Order: sequence, then structure tokens, then C-alpha cells
Amino acid sequence: MEVTSIQNGIIIDHVPAGQALKVLEYLKIDPATTQLALIMNTTSNRFGSKDIIKIETEKDINLEVLGFVARQATVDIVRGGTIVNKVRPTMPSHLVNVLTCANPRCVTSSETGLDQMFHLAQRERGEYRCDYCDEKAKR
Repeated sequence: MEVTSIQNGIIIDHVPAGQALKVLEYLKIDPATTQLALIMNTTSNRFGSKDIIKIETEKDINLEVLGFVARQATVDIVRGGTIVNKVRPTMPSHLVNVLTCANPRCVTSSETGLDQMFHLAQRERGEYRCDYCDEKAKR
């Protein structure tokens, strides 16, 4: 299998094996309209196996969302076929409009137009809770 290098774009490496499509969904990247390559369940010295996402784009990605969904990932910024920057996303302390509260009694279920806001409640477990009702987030 041959996957060519990208000229201008982003390489998201060290995505947990089997999670590349979920990462694209959270980042709101449509594989049907975006030039990208998915390498799934490839060998990783550090994690055993991993996914890699190569995206040919000039747009940036939301590193906070990536830190939420794949916090061990690394992001390489490619310009002119060369990696010009390497970034490690961090787990955000607050998420806005990334998750939806599952509590049917939450104010976000009845009030239209409210932002879905969650705060990091337990860093070790990656647990987020709704700012309005304190319901634990479901991924």
C-alpha cells in the first residue's frame, strides 16, 4: 500500500486504533468532500497500534476538540511538503458545542439556542459534566 506525502495540510498521528472516523466526526471533517488518507490499525512502537489521518487542506483544525477525543495524538503542520510545526493537543478544561447533554430535564433540552457547555470534572478519567445540570457527558 502506498500513501503519498501531502504538500500542504495536516497529519494527525497517534490516534487510538480504530478511532480515526470518530476523530473526523468530532472535527466536523467530511471524508466525502475532503482530500484525505486514513491509515488504520498500523503498527506503533509506543501504543502497539494506531491510526493516522493525513488531510490535504489549508484550514486549521480545532486542537481543543482533538485534545478531547484523542489526547495522545500529535499534529504535524505541513507546508511545501515539509513539516514546519509539530503540536500536541491538550485536554481542554471547557468544551462548547462539542457534546450534547443527555439529560432530558436539562435546560439545553427545552431552550433553543443555548450553547452546550461542559467542564472537565475529572482529568484522570477524562470526565466532562454539563455546566447547566452537572450531568456526566456521554461520548
